[in-house]
Amino acid sequence: MQTVGMAENEAQVSPPESLLQLIDNLARFHREHEEYYSQAPLRQAGELQAGSRVLKALADRWGEVSVGEQTASVGFAGAQDLNAPGLVAESGVLFMEGEGEPTELQRLKREVRQVADDVEQTGAWLTQAMEQAWEIAGSLAAYPALADLLGERHRIISNDWQSAALQCLIARLLRRSLDLLAKVDFTPAALRADLAGERHAPAYLYSASELLDRAADLTAESAMLVHDNERRWRVFRARVRELQSA
Repeated sequence: MQTVGMAENEAQVSPPESLLQLIDNLARFHREHEEYYSQAPLRQAGELQAGSRVLKALADRWGEVSVGEQTASVGFAGAQDLNAPGLVAESGVLFMEGEGEPTELQRLKREVRQVADDVEQTGAWLTQAMEQAWEIAGSLAAYPALADLLGERHRIISNDWQSAALQCLIARLLRRSLDLLAKVDFTPAALRADLAGERHAPAYLYSASELLDRAADLTAESAMLVHDNERRWRVFRARVRELQSA
């Protein structure tokens, strides 16, 4: 009778084996998944900052340069007044006489749009996943053997939830930066007409670059939040393994 009573008490204290296996699976694979998402956004943030520097360099140039008519009669010649010093070699962005918007700028905008789509999709998925994880974590309170780890588990969820919200905001910032860039006609003729008058193009570029900068900052912050989970996952999984081997 005493042995039966001890077994029943142990069952109440520790989760059943099936639940322990599920938790162990989550702790293993979600930790590995988050190792990726604690690094990849940092590379992405660097790419966004590089795009922002391109826009700032052009805005700096166009804010002070004296412009006139086409500076060369030969097609594909570089537009000396529109190209920012050093920017061609760094980014490939080259304004040429008789041509339209540089292909490198078009590529930059496509990449920003793709990042916006990707982070929005990831943020929406992660938000839904954390809704489910929150409910599951609450059910673990029924097992005293895990009571001291519930703070760790809920911190993991809250970090991921906050990261999800940041990703949705990042997508908004990136799309608004594209909205601002769409206000600028990047053909040499149109740019020269603007720079000979009100010079609106530099202002749009500065504002778009600032939105890219903020998106880059939040992208890095998102990575930091996910990275904060690494030790917590290790602690949580170690406890599960102790209970499984008991």
